Amino acid sequence: MRADLATRVGAVAVDGGSFTPATPMGFRLHHVIEAQDFNRGMLDQLFRIAREMESVHEQGGNRCLTGKIMASLFYEESTRTRFSFESAMHKLGGSVISTENAKQFSSVSKGETLEDTIRILNGYADIIVLRHYESGSAKRAADISTVPIVNAGDGTGQHPTQAFLDLYTIEKELGHIDGITIAVVGDLANGRTVRSLCYLLSKYRSIRIRMVAPDVVKMRDDIKGYLARHDVVFSEETSLEDVAAEVDVLYQTRIQKERFGDREEDYEQARGVYVVTPEVMARMQRGAIVMHPLPRVDEIDVAVDDDPRAAYFRQAQNGLYIRMALLAACLGADIARA
Repeated sequence: MRADLATRVGAVAVDGGSFTPATPMGFRLHHVIEAQDFNRGMLDQLFRIAREMESVHEQGGNRCLTGKIMASLFYEESTRTRFSFESAMHKLGGSVISTENAKQFSSVSKGETLEDTIRILNGYADIIVLRHYESGSAKRAADISTVPIVNAGDGTGQHPTQAFLDLYTIEKELGHIDGITIAVVGDLANGRTVRSLCYLLSKYRSIRIRMVAPDVVKMRDDIKGYLARHDVVFSEETSLEDVAAEVDVLYQTRIQKERFGDREEDYEQARGVYVVTPEVMARMQRGAIVMHPLPRVDEIDVAVDDDPRAAYFRQAQNGLYIRMALLAACLGADIARA
């Protein structure tokens, strides 16, 4: 791993990506900003800790982060990401400070810059979980922060912790990640979850990605170029029904109305084009799964919810375990002694 990445994620690289134990868990992170900062060895370590966290959760939590404070700094709305991070911190014995909407109910409304807000919170919190409406904001925060910054979504940029839980879900549901065929469907231009997931999928072997999107929200060239440079086979498709029959994972996403601004016509052109219905499910393989980062609007028929291959609510639950693992790794928790 490059030296600059080792500094950013706070891991010590040896022998092509394995890591020297930095904590009793054997794994230590600092900032969590971009999915591509993580190699496969780091993902394996993260998933190992997440499995331990499932047991911790089942036992009612522990106290490995007692005395630690997490600042939940969200400039955009969130349900799953914010609540799972806050729940994760409480499950591990830590505390949370937050504001209902940092864009409205903080000094940002008075003109305070993101950098100044981060400098102030460095004196109050041991870790900052940041969601912001501008792409690149998490990196700006990390560049000046003395405490770990975790990117909880930055505009149309990335959402690495969602991608971690997505991969963790695939591994749990299918038993493997290498060799899968995955369809990514919906708003691929604005979907930060899909962007981060594509970066991580490139770390695995023999991955095939089918991209299904209306023309106005097709995958951007930067991601397609990255996949091509890393020898990931991908294609752009138009028939969801045909693709559904050949994939192991159908990853549906919402058409993100908030990213269109005043382009209402473009939004109406994109919404409702690709919907997962019972008819689509009938085309899928018996062992395949449907995922969605949520929230959904109308892109998955509620009749699909009862199909055992509908994994999206289990996927959301896995977010708690991944985020417990991330907090523990960033703060150097000793799970065994808690």
